[in-house]
Amino acid sequence: MDTAPPRTPPSEERLAERLAAGPPAARAPRRATAVRLLRDLGRIDRAVYRAVAGTPAPVLDRPVRRLSRFADRSRLWMAVAGVMAATGGRAGRRAAGVGLAAVAVDSAVVNIGFKVAARRRRPDRDLAGVPEVRWVPMPHSASFPSGHTASGFAFAAAVARVLPVAAAPLRTLAAVVGYSRIHTGVHYPGDVVIGAMIGAAVGEAVGWGLWRADVVPRFSWQRSAP
Repeated sequence: MDTAPPRTPPSEERLAERLAAGPPAARAPRRATAVRLLRDLGRIDRAVYRAVAGTPAPVLDRPVRRLSRFADRSRLWMAVAGVMAATGGRAGRRAAGVGLAAVAVDSAVVNIGFKVAARRRRPDRDLAGVPEVRWVPMPHSASFPSGHTASGFAFAAAVARVLPVAAAPLRTLAAVVGYSRIHTGVHYPGDVVIGAMIGAAVGEAVGWGLWRADVVPRFSWQRSAP
């Protein structure tokens, strides 16, 4: 019995239309190429998602779920900023402020910009077999990109402008948060990867912009003369 080829998800169809923008004569071949590319990438994305869902990890399930929940509404990054402000002196307070500013800008960019434009559907956890012990509430927003991941990498990139020593641990924590969104079944891996890239770019831009505007004094990046 013949089977029809898999239908490209609606969100990928819409993105293909945008990528194929141009004169009508050129639009059809561009759209066909874009659809093939997005279909292949989507197939890989869903395969990795199913692989994570099907890999038993009982030691990780509950801790990763709790971390993912704590990162809701950027609570994790606000808590980290609070610790930095309380224990890091003047540089810690400046780093906390810059990091939270980056999170605010990133949230607007992701939620008002990318999610509205892409409108990718969330994964089907039941169909993929994600164990219920991993589940967190499924957000109602679009799946692409991961806002949790973007916020984490935005915070890390901006803070690194003021406290370079914090860059590695914060980026590691942001990466773990990103993985948690796949582990709990609420995001595809591609959502997380692109979210990390967007967040890092926004965080770097915000940190650099505040530095250039002298909102964050330049001595934060270099040792003052005795």
